Order: sequence, then structure tokens, then C-alpha cells
Amino acid sequence: MTLPLVLLALLLALLLGAAFHILRGGNGWRLLLYLILSVLGFAAGQALSMWRGWYLLRFGALEIGAGMIGSFIFLTAGDWLSRIEAKDKSGV
Repeated sequence: MTLPLVLLALLLALLLGAAFHILRGGNGWRLLLYLILSVLGFAAGQALSMWRGWYLLRFGALEIGAGMIGSFIFLTAGDWLSRIEAKDKSGV
């Protein structure tokens, strides 16, 4: 993959993370979490689509559709896991 495609993928992933932060809200740390999760999810979706040979919304060598799906899965799972609160009292 060429450098312009890597930069486009990074831009798309960061835009998805920022849009998710606008929808879900939170502080600066949560924004950083969403941006990191979005980039990781986009890369995982891209790698999975290249490995399995899946094509969905392809732009050159960049598989945008699978990257967006991977980003959304990572963002949803990360948001759900980050909102779990520990109980103060022991159930014993």
C-alpha cells in the first residue's frame, strides 16, 4: 500500500473516531480512546479483508468498507467496556 493510501486510511479512521465521540460524548481521554480504537479497528478490518479476499467499497488497494466495519466494531466494544463500573462492595 502506498503512503497516500495509508494517510487516507488514517484520515478516515480518525474521522470515524471523532464522529463517534460527538455521538457518544465524553472527555478528552475518551476522545483519545476512540481515536486509537478507530485506527486499530480500521487496520484490523483492512487486514482481515486482504487476508480473506473480501471486497466492499474498494478504493485502489484500500478496502474502505471493511475498514469502517472493523472500526465500528472496535469503537462499540471499546465504548461498552470503558463504561463498566466496578462495584465497591464485596458480594462475599
